[in-house]
Amino acid sequence: MNSTLESSTNKLQHFELDRRTFLRLFGGGVLVCMTEGSTLAQESGRGFGGHELPKEISAWIHIGSDDKVTVFTGKVECGQNIRTSLAQQVADELRAPFDCITMVMGDTDLVPWDAGTFGSMSTPQMGPRLRTMAAAARQTLVQIAAKKMGCDPTSLRVDSGKISSTDGKQSFSYGQLTQGEKLVSTVSGAVPLMPATDWKVAGTALPKVNGRDFVTGKHQYPSDISLPGMMFGKIVRPPGYNATLESVNTSDAEKMTGVKIVRDGDFIGVVAADAWTAEQAVGKIQANWNVAAGQPSNSNLFEWLKTTAAPARGEPAAAFSAQSPENGATLERRYTVQYIAHAPLEPRAAVAQWENGKLTVWTGTQRPFGVKDELVSAFHIAPDQVRVIQPDMGSGYGGKHSGEAAIEAARLAKAAAKPVRLVWSRKEEFTWAYLRPAALMELKAGLGPDGTLLSWEHRTYNAGNPGIGTPYRVSSPLTPAPSSKSPLFQGSYRGLASTANHFARESFMDELAHEAKMDPLAFRRKNLSNERLLAVLNAAAEHFKWGAVQSSPTRGFGIACGTDKGDYVATCAEVAIDRATRKIRVVRVVQAWESGAIVNPDGLRNQIMGAIVQGLGGALFEAIRFGNGRLENPHFASYRLPRFSDAPKIELVLLDRKDLPSAGAGEIGIVGVAPAIGNAIFAATGTRVRNMPMAPDEAVPGIEPSMLHA
Repeated sequence: MNSTLESSTNKLQHFELDRRTFLRLFGGGVLVCMTEGSTLAQESGRGFGGHELPKEISAWIHIGSDDKVTVFTGKVECGQNIRTSLAQQVADELRAPFDCITMVMGDTDLVPWDAGTFGSMSTPQMGPRLRTMAAAARQTLVQIAAKKMGCDPTSLRVDSGKISSTDGKQSFSYGQLTQGEKLVSTVSGAVPLMPATDWKVAGTALPKVNGRDFVTGKHQYPSDISLPGMMFGKIVRPPGYNATLESVNTSDAEKMTGVKIVRDGDFIGVVAADAWTAEQAVGKIQANWNVAAGQPSNSNLFEWLKTTAAPARGEPAAAFSAQSPENGATLERRYTVQYIAHAPLEPRAAVAQWENGKLTVWTGTQRPFGVKDELVSAFHIAPDQVRVIQPDMGSGYGGKHSGEAAIEAARLAKAAAKPVRLVWSRKEEFTWAYLRPAALMELKAGLGPDGTLLSWEHRTYNAGNPGIGTPYRVSSPLTPAPSSKSPLFQGSYRGLASTANHFARESFMDELAHEAKMDPLAFRRKNLSNERLLAVLNAAAEHFKWGAVQSSPTRGFGIACGTDKGDYVATCAEVAIDRATRKIRVVRVVQAWESGAIVNPDGLRNQIMGAIVQGLGGALFEAIRFGNGRLENPHFASYRLPRFSDAPKIELVLLDRKDLPSAGAGEIGIVGVAPAIGNAIFAATGTRVRNMPMAPDEAVPGIEPSMLHA
């Protein structure tokens, strides 16, 4: 059975099994029908969009006769190491060895429906669900073992995937209990879960599951998937946004050996035996496009966002007035954020295959079921005739929610009657994937003579609501977020709108501190009552040794803090400004972090460090340049990303709150980077930079050489 299981597991990892075959190969298992209690009710039992989430444990966990445990989830692995941390939580609740657990993720034929992997929801939502299912499975196994031994269930010991009598004379492994049987049990009410203080597997720094495969190149990303007889596809793209096809001549491409032209309205693609030939064939197609004139550009972007904005829901008709008493102050400032690209190392990629009327697509996506719905709609076929599989992909950062490449590959595969692999070029990824929204933020505040905040307005155009609420103590803050008509494709990005809103708020708080003639840390402490945010703020300041060294014209220190999605973070930055070039270098970043009980400390550190380095790009130099519907820098050569030489010394302070539920850690680490850097620039030079990126040409605008001499 072991050899059969190993073979079956390998097939499963390569996504070649349907669920019926999987259950036949893996034998009997545990089926527990649950009446959900408060633990799962917090997740919204019906899921998203009216989907009924399964209550049967067999939909989530399978225990094979050889003691192997397979866990099913619609969440996907895209670099955040959720495959490891979810398995850790299951191991603890099931009381099973970590290395016996295999995670099956993101295969719409095998796993329960899931809205997608975004919004830092995997840990706070999927974690409790899988823990509950694992705990319920363990309880059922104990009942079965007690019946076999003829004893009280409470007298049994459960450890390492085995259930034993008190005297140790009788023992059953989980596989022995499920061998050849189909067990049905019902659990009502809430299932008790292990407190974080008792975790043995969770809470430890276990290495990344399958990490060696990623390091050695063994892992197959979506762009590596290969099928017998597979062809390669490319698409003819317009030169800009809002373009219409006027004419096309495909005769030269049609003369190429082995090339097939696919035409459906404005959709024009080719398939060929290899990627190079497909690329050459696309180059020979003569397409004439009309790109709409008069489209916005960087020069008038923020005026465009403001003038096209629709009123925010619930926004009062009366204008906000930032009131301050006598001897106080009012302040009003404006901040801007440019569009930036996700720039994943692996661009959009998909392999599509039609067999007996069923469409299977392997693709890099954060929403396998969302892409499945797109395919169902595009091809007008039944949902059970579409399968989407996500091999662990080469990152997404919120940029791979949609299924453009999947639909294009499926269209080409249907026309060619063969499997087709489609991989977007870097230029296509920059130009036709959606971008992080540009945003305009207008802030007003009233300040008392003692430095107390009295009134607050934070108005964000186009970015969205996440992170807009102020954590500072102020009565009746006004935080509208009107939506605008975006001139470029835009969508989710790591941190969503929190990066823009934190940049504006924490920069503004520094400006208010300066107005009140207070130290920025002291000013924040004075206006904060949130104990969790105060804790990370104090921890970061203490580790950074805030105030021990004063800023100078060429070296500055800045601080910022914030909260979103149940996480609390504070960031301190030290910057150095070169006297001759006026270029900025981030020397050191200290970040304190609290996200409840920590599931995997190393995974969390990796997440935070990655967010900090990624945040440097948007803070300092990343920006999409565009005009008249065309992107002007759709290549790595012209789009400045953080380099190894840009990486500062990073020091992390993790506050492990085992008394609190675990929150997701994929996003908020990025939000404090830009304001901390901007505040450090001001501390050094007296120049306030209110736009992201702050140094698009790598020199800080507005800083004169005379400012850089002590």
